[in-house]
Order: sequence, then C-alpha cells, then structure tokens
Amino acid sequence: MSSLSNKHILIGVTGSIAAYKAAELVRELKRAGAQVRVAMTKSACEFVTPLTFQALSGNPVHTQLLDEQAEAGMGHIELARWTDAILIAPASADFIARLAQGRADDLLSAVCLACDSPIAVAPAMNKHMWSNPATQANVVTLKSRNIAIYGPAEGEQACGDVGEGRMLEAGQLLELLSQRFQTNALSGKTVLITAGPTWEAIDPVRFIANRSSGKMGFAIAQAAVEAGAKTILITGPVHLDTPADVQRIDVRSAQQMYEAVMQHIKSCDIFISSAAVADYRPKTAAPQKIKKTADVLSIELVKNPDILAEVSQRFPNVFTVGFAAETVDLEHYAQSKLAAKSLNMIVANRVGEGVGFETDQNALSVFWQSGHKEFPQTSKSQLGRQLIALIAQSIA
Repeated sequence: MSSLSNKHILIGVTGSIAAYKAAELVRELKRAGAQVRVAMTKSACEFVTPLTFQALSGNPVHTQLLDEQAEAGMGHIELARWTDAILIAPASADFIARLAQGRADDLLSAVCLACDSPIAVAPAMNKHMWSNPATQANVVTLKSRNIAIYGPAEGEQACGDVGEGRMLEAGQLLELLSQRFQTNALSGKTVLITAGPTWEAIDPVRFIANRSSGKMGFAIAQAAVEAGAKTILITGPVHLDTPADVQRIDVRSAQQMYEAVMQHIKSCDIFISSAAVADYRPKTAAPQKIKKTADVLSIELVKNPDILAEVSQRFPNVFTVGFAAETVDLEHYAQSKLAAKSLNMIVANRVGEGVGFETDQNALSVFWQSGHKEFPQTSKSQLGRQLIALIAQSIA
C-alpha cells in the first residue's frame, strides 16, 4: 500500500450498522502510512461515537457543518482542500441519494460538493434497498460523475437477509483506494526532479539559503511514481521523508545539484526543476568561522550554473519543466523564462509571507508555448498529481 503513504484521506461515516467496520478501516489506513481524518453524519454518531475515531485517527472528528474552530467557520472548505481522497464507508442509501442530488446541508455532503479530489463510496444497506431502482439510478449518476463505487459484497446482513449489500472489508477497500492513485500515465518513462533549497557556504557554519521546504518537489515525485515512472529525486537540505519507490540523492550546494543532474539526465525522459537553486554563491568560502570584528562585512558573489537552461540546451529530447517563484508580475516573468530557456513548460507560483514556501498548500499557473492552465489553491500533493497528469498529456 505504498501509494497510500503520506496521503491525506478523509473517511466519511454515515448512518449504517456497518459503521463499526469503519474503525478497522481507519486503523489500517494509519498502518499504511496515510494521514486520516474522519467526518461523521449525525445518524452515524448513533452507531459509533466520534471518540472512537478520534482515538484511532489521532485527529479531532468533524461532525458540524459550521465549525467555529476551522478557517472562519468554513470547515467543509478546509477539509476539501486538505484531502487527497474521500472514502465514504459505510455509505447508506440515504447518503448516496443525497450525494447524487448534490445536497450540501450537512458537513460530509458539503465537503464532497466542494472537493476536487477523488471520491469513492462503499455502500452498506439491506439487499432490497440496494437493488431498488431508485438506489441503482443514484449509483449510475455517481458513476457518471467519476465517483467510484466500491462494492457492495454479498453475504449475511444484520437484518438476517442474505444477499448483496454488505460493505467491503477494510483490506479490500484499502486495495481499491490504493489503485485510485496509480494512473500509469508515465509508465516506461524516467523522471528526474530537483527539489528544496541549496546552501551556499560562507564559512564552515554559515551559508546563504532560501525558504524552500521542498514539499512541492516531493509531492511531484510521489505523483510521478503513482503515474508509473521511474523517479529520481535530487534534493537540497530538507526535513522530509522520501516517497516510496523514489531514488533520492541528497546534495547541499547548487554546484553539487548541477553535477548530480548532469550525471543522471542522459537516461531521463522528463526533467522537472522545482528546486529553489541559489542564483549566486560566495566567490570563496572562508576556511574558518568569520569572527565578528568589523562593522561592515562584504561578501563577493558569483553566479551559479543555470541547471535548467543547460539541460534544455544540451538535451533537447528531454521534456523540460521549469518553476518560477515570483513576488510580482508572475505571468510576465514566467513567460519570459519559458522563452529565454527554451522550455517545454513553466510552472509559476507566487511566493512571500505565508504563500508558496513553507506551506502545505499552493496555487499554480502553468504555461507552455500554445496555452496555459490554472490550478487553484489546494494541497501540494493534489497539485503534484495535477501537474504530472498535464505533463503526461503533453508528451502523449
């Protein structure tokens, strides 16, 4: 279940006796490395207490549409932005009907309506309720909206009937949810990604750096693996776990990143330069710690190699994707960089206090020679998948 590692999964629990199975599902998701939150309908709380899911998930359980503790009371928007996927398990006949109608009169239905991440439902109900034409029509509607239907299974039901309507077991749901993230859109391709900042030494204890956390680059690497690509990640100093099945190479300086890229680029099909590489470095690094003596200290800087431009120039068969982090004139600078470095694609994002760097969310503007696409604010993991899907579409 490596594709679930570090994923943000929202489990929706609705009013069904099968609600007790959701407890095991939350436990198994945690074991698979996912970060889990739980949203419960009012009727679900009659079957299992929120405290049970809080203990299992390690997070507060969400039950109220208007939550004063969430961003200005808009808890459904906060959850919709946070999650990488929603799994409603169990999904009652009533909730399936309300989801098909596009209702938003409780927290869980509102989150589903506001979310652009994948949604799946695991039905759980009496066999006659499941086979009813109204339920079947609602299921067809959900499928037409790309909402996955997991199950139901056949077997003995709580009411004593035997037939189709049982919620799938936790292990089956994990396998299906894991497959949801595996697109194979880049199967057979090799992707080289740079991420994080670089540190340019002033002396043995000081350096010039920037505020890049590397989260966007790591999210892209995870998405590339899910798309079936062999993925190499060259990263500056960050405090992030390596995504499963990613070959990670750690560097510090821009020169080291340059050398690592040039060592691996020849075997790659796609190069995504998301690292915030320092443009300049001190001309010389002092061999010993510089003492605080003079009132003014001058440091002569020289340019670092332009990794992205050189890859684009020397390896024209590699699909090159650059990043432009800007504080002003985002589109102008991005378009200029796209043309000046002869890139296939440029990804632009605004940075500054509380934006872009050191956050779990972002918004991206992507430009290429014949068009552009906007990715509204959402989690960086979701943006990583959206970007990889766009790249796969472009090279297809």
